[in-house]
Amino acid sequence: MKPKEKKKKWLRRRHVIVRNILNLTLGVYTKLKCRVRVEKFRESRGKQYLILFNHQTAYDQFFVGMSFYGSVYYMASEDIFSNGLVSKLIRFLVAPIPIKKQTTDLKAILNCIRVAKEGGTIAIAPEGNRTYGGRTCYMSPSIVPLARKLGLPIALYRIEGGYGVYPRWSDVVRKGSMRAYVSRVVDPTEYATMTDDELFAVIRDELNVDEAVADGEFRHKKSAEYLERALYVCPDCGLTTLESHGDRITCLRCKRQVRYLPTKELEGVGAEFPFHFVADWYDYQSELVNRLDVTLHTKEPLYRETVTLSRVIPYKKKECIAREAELSLYGDRITLAYGGEEKAYSFDEISSVAVLGRNKLNVYHGGEINQIKGSKRFNALKYVHLYHRYLNLKKGDENGKFLGL
Repeated sequence: MKPKEKKKKWLRRRHVIVRNILNLTLGVYTKLKCRVRVEKFRESRGKQYLILFNHQTAYDQFFVGMSFYGSVYYMASEDIFSNGLVSKLIRFLVAPIPIKKQTTDLKAILNCIRVAKEGGTIAIAPEGNRTYGGRTCYMSPSIVPLARKLGLPIALYRIEGGYGVYPRWSDVVRKGSMRAYVSRVVDPTEYATMTDDELFAVIRDELNVDEAVADGEFRHKKSAEYLERALYVCPDCGLTTLESHGDRITCLRCKRQVRYLPTKELEGVGAEFPFHFVADWYDYQSELVNRLDVTLHTKEPLYRETVTLSRVIPYKKKECIAREAELSLYGDRITLAYGGEEKAYSFDEISSVAVLGRNKLNVYHGGEINQIKGSKRFNALKYVHLYHRYLNLKKGDENGKFLGL
């Protein structure tokens, strides 16, 4: 028998060196770009933590890294591990912990345990998603048993102002201010006396940030641009298509216009608008979908658009299947037409649908992962919402509220 190969260590000396270089370069750049006040957590010197943070911007990992001493190992979506040479470089330099989005990934849990045993600090965003409307997204209670397995002090890290500075749906960073800091540490001896519900309540309450308030000004001449990545419902028309330019967004069906103000507030153009903030509009959109009987929309597509289709080979690469495919959304399926044929993906057979980044869509079907990228104005969110509405109806839970984010 061959001798069993010794498993290589996850933690490497180079990670500390890379971390220091990144903090002095990209860290300083993002700090200046976002005008964020990052508070150093001095108690972290020479100690391990499980860092749980609310997810607001594409730069959150840099804020966390600047607050803590030593290397931090971030749990990250598998998408960044499927970009060939770039992914190999990321693995070599910082060794993130991969997780399959919208699934219970046992391997990711085992890797977290491995990193913790080797002495590493781990950072996770329990939401798993960046907020679209400014309010903290759904958090899964499964973070509690993972925290107990790791047995590390839990550092609860708050990021405030990130939605105002850099909303998920936007391509531009606005002039404003942010704060990033550890708000509370829960030691193992403390959470050992708590029930799972009590610990989860502490995590959720500490990380809950509601930015649907006029608490400052965040200025940019393109403040509303690409808001249609988050919104697809008009209060007058229902399901619709929206388009934004500058500081305004317009419903293409009824032509109603709304202005996005520097205070994050919404203002109707030429008429009153019923929603004060994007979060209010987003909540209305979710409520409308949760009243929708999607099973009545199976003959004609609700939406049809041209996209690029790729197949993801997990942790390796992406292969382009069609540069111009026709994507159609029905109440019980999506279809993709390209190369003279059409493929239907029934919601009954799809295991998961997830939004990645601003507006990429992953569809998990059988053993395949199809990644869909539309135009800059593509709204991937509606596919996730309608898929989950269908699942709720299928389960007999017509009052179910969870729509995937």
